[in-house]
Amino acid sequence: MRAFFLLLGLSLVGAAQAQFRLPSLDINKMVDTVKNVGKAVKDIDEPEEISIGRDVASRLLGAAPLVPDAGLQRYVNHVGRWLAAQSERPDLPWQFGVLDSPNVNAFAVPGGTIFITKGLLDKMRSEAELAGVLGHEIVHVLRKHHLKAIQKGAQSALAGDAMSAALRDRAGPARDKLIAFGTEMYSRGLDKGDELEADRLGVVIAARGGYDAYGLPSVLQTLQAMSAQDSALALMFKTHPAPAERLDALAEKMQPVLDAYAGQAQLADRFVRQIKR
Repeated sequence: MRAFFLLLGLSLVGAAQAQFRLPSLDINKMVDTVKNVGKAVKDIDEPEEISIGRDVASRLLGAAPLVPDAGLQRYVNHVGRWLAAQSERPDLPWQFGVLDSPNVNAFAVPGGTIFITKGLLDKMRSEAELAGVLGHEIVHVLRKHHLKAIQKGAQSALAGDAMSAALRDRAGPARDKLIAFGTEMYSRGLDKGDELEADRLGVVIAARGGYDAYGLPSVLQTLQAMSAQDSALALMFKTHPAPAERLDALAEKMQPVLDAYAGQAQLADRFVRQIKR
């Protein structure tokens, strides 16, 4: 069907060119540009995904540095890497970092780097809750949600050849545009469907890791109880569905899983020792 409309559109352009005598309109070049954009999007392999993610992560760290606590960073990495090992992409260079920010948020970049803010950690009460949030972010990487969003936006921001240049030349201006777009995306957020999918599958990853499946719903309940006017929540509420909607979606789609794995480890004492020390 898409091919039909493309051919129809080209035939109409050809008719217009004949009617209005537009010799400068190169149909073959237009078709090649479309092909180049599609090829550039499809050809982002795993090393390029990781490279894009590292560049985006560097920009994000410029806005909020890591908490200068090696023990805390080591603990969150231990939990995160254990969860990532339960996934279908265990060999990515997974890294987990706690940002020194009072805002309540967590986000992933392509290739396996995941950040959680100290503000969100301070709202948690157990390792199972941490696992639920990290599982959600791990799913964003597994499903390439952010990478696909960057690709989609780059199609309109960069021509096909420029997109190829952005992937090939990591020091060029096209690369800067690609990474700038990728960084800005974190202030806009993903599609709602991506966030709800990450909730559903994040619960599964946490359960595979041996954690109480209600860890993520517990965090969502905490967020729901907070004031919507709290400035620490502004970006979270802007870029994610409302906690109530996410809880309803989990109850509708995942209730059997939640109940089946509700008795698994919460590890509240270990979490408090590591986070609240």
